[in-house]
Amino acid sequence: MVDPSLPPEISAELKSSPHILRMARSGRRMDPSYNPAMLFVLPGFLVLMMVLLNSPGLIVAAAGSTLVILIRWLALDGPYRANKRRLRLAQEYANHYILPEDVDHPCQMLLRRAQNAAEAIISSRVNRDGLIDTIDNQVTLREEVWQIAQRLRRLSAMHAEHGRIVPRELPPGMEDAFKPYGEALDAAWTSLARRVRHLEKYAKQVLKADRVYHAHRRLETLAARTPDYQRLIADTVRDELANVRIKELGDQAAHVRRMFEDSILQAKLAAGELFRTPLP
Repeated sequence: MVDPSLPPEISAELKSSPHILRMARSGRRMDPSYNPAMLFVLPGFLVLMMVLLNSPGLIVAAAGSTLVILIRWLALDGPYRANKRRLRLAQEYANHYILPEDVDHPCQMLLRRAQNAAEAIISSRVNRDGLIDTIDNQVTLREEVWQIAQRLRRLSAMHAEHGRIVPRELPPGMEDAFKPYGEALDAAWTSLARRVRHLEKYAKQVLKADRVYHAHRRLETLAARTPDYQRLIADTVRDELANVRIKELGDQAAHVRRMFEDSILQAKLAAGELFRTPLP
């Protein structure tokens, strides 16, 4: 996962090479897969042998080997330089991306839930059609998930550290001394889990609005032909019953419209509840 606030070109570079990000995270360097000295060592050795052995044929061998080495060097130099540039970029922006191994399994699962909820909202029809645009979901939601991810990475690291420091079996009377540290980790987890649940609640309301919106659009298609249906009823059903059926057509349309408007309102309220208290 990459910081959504990064410029698009940098974000694309970081996303394109996960293995480079892992190299940067582990502190590894880019080792060249070729040795430029071979451009001179092998041909020089062959020339020396030609002089010592008085064998002109070695000139051809020296020239051929030089050409082969040069072609291979040119072929490998481009990718090597590109990967080296990406590695420098990954090192420079080391705090702006999160790898799966940066968070433990429970935190991975919680982060995945947050990502799924945000993606469901962003890809919804009501969002794409601007019906819940009281906030800029494309920007705000991705930033929200990034903030959650950063805190989960920190929580994972501190939880691992806590596990290394605290003995499995504490001496009698020492439990209370270590207890506040464990409670602090639990409190952080509870807070982040609550945040993700709010995000999922927002997504649930948006998906509900999406379903009603879908039905509403279909009803609008039918509503355009309401006069045809009314004439059909009037022409084929007794007057008293026809009036009831005609009224039902209008009532159903109004009911679906109210459902649609209410679902949009609920989605907006859920969004307001989520973003009213941004993560510090």
